[in-house]
Amino acid sequence: MSISSSLNAGVAGLQTNSQRLASISDNIANSSTYGYKRVETDFQSMVLSAGGGSYAAGGVRADTQRMIDERGTLISTSNSTDLAVRGGGGLLPVTQLAQVQSPGGDSQMFLTTTGSFRTDAEGYLTSQSGLVLMGWPAAQDGTIPNFPRDTSDGLEPIRINTGQLAGNPTTSMSLGINLPATETEDDSLGLVEQLSVEYFDNLGTSQNVSITFTPDVPALGDPATNTWTMEMFDSVNPGVSIGSYTLEFTDARVGGGTLAAVTPIGASPAYDGTTGLLTITVASGPIEVDIGALGDNEGLSQLSYNFAPISVSKDGSAIGNFVGLDVDPNGFVRASFDTGEIRTIYQIPLANVPNMNGLQSFDSQTYLPSRESGSFFLWDAGDGPTGGIASFAREESTTDVAGELTDMIKTQRAYSSNAKVIQTVDEMLQETTNIKR
Repeated sequence: MSISSSLNAGVAGLQTNSQRLASISDNIANSSTYGYKRVETDFQSMVLSAGGGSYAAGGVRADTQRMIDERGTLISTSNSTDLAVRGGGGLLPVTQLAQVQSPGGDSQMFLTTTGSFRTDAEGYLTSQSGLVLMGWPAAQDGTIPNFPRDTSDGLEPIRINTGQLAGNPTTSMSLGINLPATETEDDSLGLVEQLSVEYFDNLGTSQNVSITFTPDVPALGDPATNTWTMEMFDSVNPGVSIGSYTLEFTDARVGGGTLAAVTPIGASPAYDGTTGLLTITVASGPIEVDIGALGDNEGLSQLSYNFAPISVSKDGSAIGNFVGLDVDPNGFVRASFDTGEIRTIYQIPLANVPNMNGLQSFDSQTYLPSRESGSFFLWDAGDGPTGGIASFAREESTTDVAGELTDMIKTQRAYSSNAKVIQTVDEMLQETTNIKR
């Protein structure tokens, strides 16, 4: 019995070491494969006799596991949509290009740790192995709606229209202007100061808000009024006032030159002295104008200096052409245009599971959740247990070639030793057979 068990143990040793050599071969073959996770083979003994009396060899069996939770070194690239996960866990959601191109078919979500994605002929961010990056689409205003986190229903293949045009209407502007204090004195000429501020309408067309500042000149011998009349006009309807205000400035020791009061004239929009905001309505809609709060040093001022538009700014942009794409550490995909406009179009989440090494492995370093891995949850990159998304980066293979070669030598010796056991058992059985002769 013990001789037969020795033979079986030797055969088991050959099988398990062959299995270990297969995993070593796979690891070495993929030592240059981006995102590859090495396979580890462990041996477990099998016991047939618990001890006492005769002993029977139980042999050995091998278990393999892909170490998906191990992270490889990140290397820099020149492509903004080469992506990897930095500083934590998490996997990128992808799908198969064949599923995306299949009419009426649902795109199943796979997971991967890294990928080099570029736009294909249809605009999909696709890797050379046919993986399409997935993300949550942004709303028209660039915000990301609240999608479910425990399902991939909200995800869709990221598609970039590289020929798209984009414009952004102006919705706010800020006026930092100094009015000359000397113009409100009794010996001034009462010159009207003028300023034109560009804005963009809903179609990206350049328009202007014209602003006039008229000083209130006192009679000879009277003190300075420190008062101006501000009136605004839209270039679309230049003869119609869209806002008229009386501006009063303080000449006190504390806060001299700042706004003391702003009084709307007629039916002009109200002014908020706390925020410094008033809202005018141009042909394309309302625009919020910041002229500065009462007593604030920013915004409109009246000092003994020349008329000076110190800081005049606005949002919005003209129509521009698409020039590039980038992904930030939080997974927001932003399109850039030659006008300087930057628009958020997608957000890439990171998936996490309780047991990363329990994921099912598929071709091209992709994985699917399984019973052993547990259910996935989609996190914002950088939140919870996930790391940030690194663009211009790829993750290298986790294979340590030197370590694998060392394990290969050990495996070769172990295989030879098990073969020697079989040879010895064969010789012993031959001796037993020869007793009969």
